[in-house]
Amino acid sequence: MSVSYMTQEGYDKLRTDLEDLKTRGRQEVARAIAEAKEKGDLSENAEYDAAKDAQGMLELKINEMEKALANARIISETDLDASKVTILSSVTIRNVKTGKDMTYKLVSESEADLKNRRISVNSPIGQGLLGKAKGDIAKISTPAGEMDFEIVSISLD
Repeated sequence: MSVSYMTQEGYDKLRTDLEDLKTRGRQEVARAIAEAKEKGDLSENAEYDAAKDAQGMLELKINEMEKALANARIISETDLDASKVTILSSVTIRNVKTGKDMTYKLVSESEADLKNRRISVNSPIGQGLLGKAKGDIAKISTPAGEMDFEIVSISLD
């Protein structure tokens, strides 16, 4: 089992989402199965098959979330050092070729949200930045080829 590091906020959100799936999600699937059963012959009932597939997918998702919670380790910014890029670091990087600056916060996979500039430590950029210090150049492989980023600043906020 691999350990997954999360913030308290991410852990709480995952627990809330899991409880929602276990209660409301299961009720909705059970209702869909019951409605499909009422429509007659189950051997030729596409709605029933779809509802049973949805139930299987829901249970798989619940299982995955339970595993993630079981293997989660909650970390706080106060436990970390801002001299190197780690999980929960806010990192400003500069594309060496274009000179454009971007700031990202490195988070666990389950907390990643690119719209809010939160990237996973397991992503190619996250992997390339981990362990780097201010002023270092990170060479990151992307679909467009290898790119160089300078670490402009690191903070824990």
